[in-house]
Amino acid sequence: MSNIDIVQPLWDLSTFTGRLKHYFWITDPRTCFATDDELDRAKELYLTVKAGTIPQNTTIDQIHYAKKLYESAFHPDSGEKQNVFGRMSFQMPGGMAITGAMLQWYKTTTGVVFWQWVNQSFNALVNYTNRNANSSLSTTQLAVAYVSATTSALVAAVGYKAYLQKRATPLFQRYVPFVAVAAANCINIPLMRQNELIHGIGIEDENGNVVGSSRLAAGKGIAQVVFSRIAMCAPGMLILPIIMERLEQYQSFRRMAILHAPFQVLVVGCFLTVMVPTACALFPQKAELSTSMMKLVEPEFYEEMRKKNDRIPELVYFNKGL
Repeated sequence: MSNIDIVQPLWDLSTFTGRLKHYFWITDPRTCFATDDELDRAKELYLTVKAGTIPQNTTIDQIHYAKKLYESAFHPDSGEKQNVFGRMSFQMPGGMAITGAMLQWYKTTTGVVFWQWVNQSFNALVNYTNRNANSSLSTTQLAVAYVSATTSALVAAVGYKAYLQKRATPLFQRYVPFVAVAAANCINIPLMRQNELIHGIGIEDENGNVVGSSRLAAGKGIAQVVFSRIAMCAPGMLILPIIMERLEQYQSFRRMAILHAPFQVLVVGCFLTVMVPTACALFPQKAELSTSMMKLVEPEFYEEMRKKNDRIPELVYFNKGL
């Protein structure tokens, strides 16, 4: 068991299949129940093995489990322990409860406003937790991002609801939550990561050496995250309304109204169990960018990189966030 490189993934992350297996492993909701003591011990073992020392009587399964806990609970850039509610492993239990509630209570303006506010508060926490940690936000920037995203979600939800109320069938009115969530993601994530767009994020060569920074890399990473987040919630929020519309045609189902909300929460949970790792796997975590594109789009960042380095690599790499 000598010479274990614990940093290296267990699967080939250059392929979608490898990333899918990796994120099914990392986003396992059961890791949310690990205590702080367990997480600290996992971090200690992870860092010990990373330094080249394997404690006596430590098995390969223990090393892999420490790796799983560490990578699911600690930020890849800073190494700081993440808030449990902001971790990707909490997306399934947290998302299923909130999304199920949004899909259940979409008919009244009060219900739409309340659950969109809850959802955007949750999203803001997730976006902040999974940002590129090398770009910090001030309290004012955080507040502006949160208020802007929440407001956009409420405007989209209430506006779309009012528009459809007299123009569309009840089925289309069930899509109000999805429209609001998609619109808010397009605002929430860029605002939560605005410093990356303003100042750029650190970019590395193939050996992991920091060679400069790039706003273009930040824009590419954020765009991929926005797409992934919308894809994550889309199947549940697009298919479940059709299922509910069909089921509510049966009188026996309508009589069990008290079970509608738990049913929707459960079904959304099934969708998210698959879609959280699938959406995370759509794009490589370590994204790449052509330096020739940097030279064309952001020549000032390219020149700065050229002055600091003897050789300009053809491709640079960066953590896109989740």
